[in-house]
Amino acid sequence: MIKAKNLDPNFKYQLSRELGGENLEYCFNCTGCACGCPVAEVDPDFNPRKIIRMGILGMTKELIESESFWKCVSCYTCFARCPQDVRITEVLYALKNMAVREALKGNIEIETTKPIFDKMFIDSIKDNGRVAEAMVFAKYKLKTEGIKGLMEQFSMGLEMFKKGKIPILPEKIKGKKQVKRIFEKAGIK
Repeated sequence: MIKAKNLDPNFKYQLSRELGGENLEYCFNCTGCACGCPVAEVDPDFNPRKIIRMGILGMTKELIESESFWKCVSCYTCFARCPQDVRITEVLYALKNMAVREALKGNIEIETTKPIFDKMFIDSIKDNGRVAEAMVFAKYKLKTEGIKGLMEQFSMGLEMFKKGKIPILPEKIKGKKQVKRIFEKAGIK
């Protein structure tokens, strides 16, 4: 049950000021974003329409502490289907950024390991100019499940390497310095 006394009427404005959240208030709850969402089809707890509605209503605590928006796979189906150009995927990125900032301040605890993976993914691009899949996966498994979790995946990784599906070491690219400059200009550390 939603209680008005628990709602933050300013949250939608705060979220709208975040990069990606600018069109939040255009939503008129048509359900276009939820129709065809691949995550919503397999996970009844994930509903992009509900997440947007919670943001507009100001259900700050319930939303920021929720794990649901971390489940988005960034397929942009909701983005393509939205008649109001709400850019739902980008709103979810804005929520993720807000949640990470709140976690760094110690105001909330993020239960999912998704931010750990996201950081390792971005760091791989910064360091190598592209994603080094094997390194990202190995570091993620090690950080989240320890050596045992990493070793459980070793045989599958070895088979993928043998079949040429995944390189062990990062591939060299031209323009690595330019990629680093892009991250610097974007202020991504």
